[in-house]
Order: sequence, then structure tokens, then C-alpha cells
Amino acid sequence: MAGFLFHDLIFGPVRSRRLGLSLGINLLPTNKKFCSFNCIYCECGWTLPVDTELRELPSPALVYEFLEKRLKELAAEGYLPDVLTYAGNGEPTLHPEFAEIVDGTIALRNKYAPEARVSVLSNASMLGNPKVVEALKKIDNNILKLDAGTEKMFRLINNPGPLFDFDRLLANLRQFNGKLIIQTMFLRGEYRGETVDNTTEDEVKAWISHLTEIRPSQVMIYPIARETPLQNLQKIGPEELEKIAGKARVAGIEVKVFT
Repeated sequence: MAGFLFHDLIFGPVRSRRLGLSLGINLLPTNKKFCSFNCIYCECGWTLPVDTELRELPSPALVYEFLEKRLKELAAEGYLPDVLTYAGNGEPTLHPEFAEIVDGTIALRNKYAPEARVSVLSNASMLGNPKVVEALKKIDNNILKLDAGTEKMFRLINNPGPLFDFDRLLANLRQFNGKLIIQTMFLRGEYRGETVDNTTEDEVKAWISHLTEIRPSQVMIYPIARETPLQNLQKIGPEELEKIAGKARVAGIEVKVFT
């Protein structure tokens, strides 16, 4: 199976193409992916069935202990990160104590790295949970996924559960009143006998229409950068990404292209 896992609770800092020098916080198992989606492009590979081991998530106390230790080390080295990023082996907001961990992370950031921004890379699947929403509102870079303009393409690319509602996802993204960043992966390929392509004129038009209602502070678009679990997905080139970005900018949306 394609993909790699983060085997530490705190990892890095690593150089992020979008965020700068990023200290990663993995709230998920260190031996398996744990996610609510099964995206065809995920660098961690396919999502496995949930078992009891996957529910053995780090406690807030353990997160604080490891994060404080690493921040102290980096401060002593004069190598503090630009961002503290919830990322890792799946969807960070699945952690049942995500809100409490956010509060503790902000306190440690303020103490050891006050210039750093707290960030999250999320698939937005847990926005029906009020505690998760309130926690995300406290985060400096609230980066949420929207990879498609239509429900059909959303299901082909992101593979949510059968009961997950695309229209509800869009409504949940609107509730932030613009205090969010949208991230979108553009790609082409084939999955289960269906054409996958979120770069078509109709898909891009629908995607932009959603963005005008969500009103994000910024949109990040990017191509495949690592091996994917679904083989033969096509990486979209920078010129084509810039054309898509240009269409969104005409609609008044701030877009940054990362290649």
C-alpha cells in the first residue's frame, strides 16, 4: 500500500510548502491511519477499518508533555517553528479531546514560541460537533478541505461514509463567517470505473460558487506531491493551476498556488 506514517506524537520541524517551518502534532495512532475519509490521493495510504487499537489515542497530558519538551529544545537551539500544526496520520479533529488539546497548545505556544501560529489540516468532517467548531475558531490557520464542486466528484475523491452529506459540509464551512482557509487538491484519474477530474469547467465553476458563499480568508490549491494509494492519478501542472486560480480571483477570492 502506498503511503507513509508519522511514527511520533510530535514530529519535525519540517519545511512545509504552504506554512513554512512546521512542528507537527499527531493526535492519532502512530502505527496506523485513522480518518473519517478515504481520499484517493492521501499520502498516508488507504483508511483501514477502525479497531480498538485505533482508539488508543494520546491523552491531552501526554500531548502537552511531549510538545513542551520539544518546544524547550527548539528554543534552546534558536530554531523555533513558524507554525504548530495538527496533522499526522489522518483526521486530527477525530480526537475526542481535540478542543482541550487546542487550549493547551495555545498556552504552550504563548509561553515558548509566541510568534508561531497554530494551524490545523482538517477534512472538515467533524464540523457538526460544536466543541470542534469552537476550537477551530481559536486556531490561527484553520485550514479545511474542499476538493470538489459537486457531490459526485466529492464522493469519488474523498470517499466519505455513505451517510456523510455534501450539502451539510458546505453549510458547516459557511458557519465560520470567513475565518478559515480552504485547501483544494486538483487531480485527474479514474476510480471504480469512473472518471475523476475536478479541473473541468463545470467542476471549477461549482467550486468557485461554493467559495463565494463560504468566503474564506484564503484558498490554497496544490497538486499531488507524493505517492498516492490509487495508482495513475495525474498531477496537474502549475500553468493549469494558475488558470484555475485566475478564475477564482475574478470572483474576488484570494488564491495561492503551491506546486
